[in-house]
Amino acid sequence: MADVQFRDVDKVYDNGVQAVFSLSLQIQDGEFLVLVGPSGCGKTTALRMVAGLEEITDGTISIGDRVVNDLTPKDRDIAMVFQNYALYPHLSVGDNIAFGLRLRKTPKKTVDERVQWAARLLGLTPYLDRRPKELSGGQRQRVAMGRAIVRQPQVFLMDEPLSNLDAKLRVQMRAEIGRIQRELKTTTIYVTHDQTEAMTMGDHVAVMRKGELQQMDTPQKLYSDPKNLFVASFIGSPSMNLVEAEIERRNGGLVAKLADQELAIPAEVASLRPALAGYAGRKVALGIRPEQLEDASIVRDGADGNRLRGRVLLTEALGSELLAHVELSGRPVVTDDVLEGAVELEDAMLDDLAQKAEEERTTFVGRFDAESEVRPDHIVDMLVDTGKLQFFDLETGTSIRAG
Repeated sequence: MADVQFRDVDKVYDNGVQAVFSLSLQIQDGEFLVLVGPSGCGKTTALRMVAGLEEITDGTISIGDRVVNDLTPKDRDIAMVFQNYALYPHLSVGDNIAFGLRLRKTPKKTVDERVQWAARLLGLTPYLDRRPKELSGGQRQRVAMGRAIVRQPQVFLMDEPLSNLDAKLRVQMRAEIGRIQRELKTTTIYVTHDQTEAMTMGDHVAVMRKGELQQMDTPQKLYSDPKNLFVASFIGSPSMNLVEAEIERRNGGLVAKLADQELAIPAEVASLRPALAGYAGRKVALGIRPEQLEDASIVRDGADGNRLRGRVLLTEALGSELLAHVELSGRPVVTDDVLEGAVELEDAMLDDLAQKAEEERTTFVGRFDAESEVRPDHIVDMLVDTGKLQFFDLETGTSIRAG
């Protein structure tokens, strides 16, 4: 086992395109780190540089106490799991798992013992004599995992290993990979574009954009305290509601004014973000997570000053909760950071967002209790948990925090 460290790593291709910019990361021994970001952000390139499949242009990568820049892949003591399984169709499951060990001329007794151990760990013992074509997608991915873990490497590298599986199977395999990693305590770097996958699997998550690291933190910290608009809009499903708001001084405190409505900013929030006072009279990006909004009609003792009113456009009943899409006055935040972070938006949705920005209308998504009876065209008062409001500078995109 070993830690992995990137120190100011650059990757520039022969055509002059730079895929990674001055990447510095520390992955602790036994840690599960997830690299996440939209397509083309450099996350797979970073993983391939650790594996030795891409040369480093500048900087250093260390595994344990060794700088591995000039080592071949086979000398780095890593094992990689790919999204397409990369199994040999003419070999049995057992032979696929054993393939890497036999290449290294591992003694037969050791090979057999490790294959049986991996098969038990992965629930593959009944399938050792089958060919890959006789297995389901999830079973094939388990075989690919087995081939990696029998090597007992210092580091596991996983490149979107679940992207070819259906939704239900992905959830099962996420739990399976997490369980195996905890049992083996092997340092793991996992690449995905799926932020839900990243948040549920990683001890730490590193968010990348355009080859640059945006933020590395625990999943909860990324969600509750994003450093910039890109991370705020990329992490979370549904995405954070973002609207332009003007900060005003009122009765010794601060309020956020959204068109014809306003929210009082609690003193404790203002004290945690002392720089916010300097934005009085200026517009900022105000961020509100869907679960910070509730149908006020089903909440007792809701504070009147912490409400927003709007018209319900759409509801999605999910059994345990109800997602309400509510239109209200206010200009949505449509910076490049937000548009790139909201990767799930399709062209039609982007056009709609641009039109609403022109008309100064915005749509909030509220995660309401299932008891809510709001329906399309209803006017709803939403109670806002103002203790968790987020604020961002509209020009720089950075979170407004210390002075």
